[in-house]
Amino acid sequence: MVCYSCLAVGIAVLTLAAFLLKRWLQADGDLTLLWAERWGKKPEKELPGKVVWVTGASSGIGEELSYQLAKIGSLLVLSARRENELERVKKKCLEISSLNDKDILIVPLDLTNRDTHQSATNTVLKHFGKIDVLVNNGGRSQRSLFMDTQIDVYRAIMELNYLGTISLTKYVLDHMTQRKKGKIVTMNSVMGIMGAPLATGYCASKHALQGFFNSLRPELYEYPDISVINICPGPVQSQIIQNVFTEEIPKVNKNVGDQSHKMRTDRCARLTLVSIANDIMEAWVSDNPYLAVCYLWQYAPTWAWWLLNRLGKTRIQNFKSGVDADVSYYKKSS
Repeated sequence: MVCYSCLAVGIAVLTLAAFLLKRWLQADGDLTLLWAERWGKKPEKELPGKVVWVTGASSGIGEELSYQLAKIGSLLVLSARRENELERVKKKCLEISSLNDKDILIVPLDLTNRDTHQSATNTVLKHFGKIDVLVNNGGRSQRSLFMDTQIDVYRAIMELNYLGTISLTKYVLDHMTQRKKGKIVTMNSVMGIMGAPLATGYCASKHALQGFFNSLRPELYEYPDISVINICPGPVQSQIIQNVFTEEIPKVNKNVGDQSHKMRTDRCARLTLVSIANDIMEAWVSDNPYLAVCYLWQYAPTWAWWLLNRLGKTRIQNFKSGVDADVSYYKKSS
């Protein structure tokens, strides 16, 4: 005898499962992040009037973050090494927002020159009187095989991506602990969660940042209004591939390749602002298949290793033959 009620329940469950699977395959962020985007706090309500310091603001994600923050009325501090590019970003921020010249401060900054970080922080505090959000976005990626790469390259990566970031954080955090509030946001990477061939030094620096900020967070238990937020983007359309470290520090990467398969920069910036507004401790910002690999790395590491070894071989072979590794890696994993 057929149980029609059981059959109806079964069909409903399968339909719901199919719907959720489809949504997950189309997702460009982890479940917590996408929930916050739909039902959580909105950046337009949380960030207007906040002083937000963005490093690496002259291009890529940092540049786009600056534009979106300007539109919603945040007060901006723009930092990078290239002052002329910062002036360009500031000019556009003023054009697309209701901010005035004093609402945007340019502070040229070299993250590797740690002796200047305290004075840079003091410059910001003198101008605005406070720092509500620090966005640690400055850094460089890598494209080279370990056996072909000079150790000086690894030292430079760690000096910039890791030591430079935590040095600036130390001075800003001293101010935030005095105020007993603030947000430390670090643009990490999915490479801070997993590994990838041709990026051993970059992955090491991002793993270091992940471990550092995850360890710093509980040290701040006395300051419940200070948030430590790690953003982990996958491949994003930006100029980062044009400025990667290679086998030698002076050597330039000539194989930039097509970036159409990567996440749009504006989408990555938007999800970053959602994460900041909702104090999400760790946010994965990525399209599939990279998002799926993050889950695999977390919950089935043995399978993740198998997949990485298989796809990594193809990536290395294409790199050696002069084919753009990112595009071929993406197509293979799809």
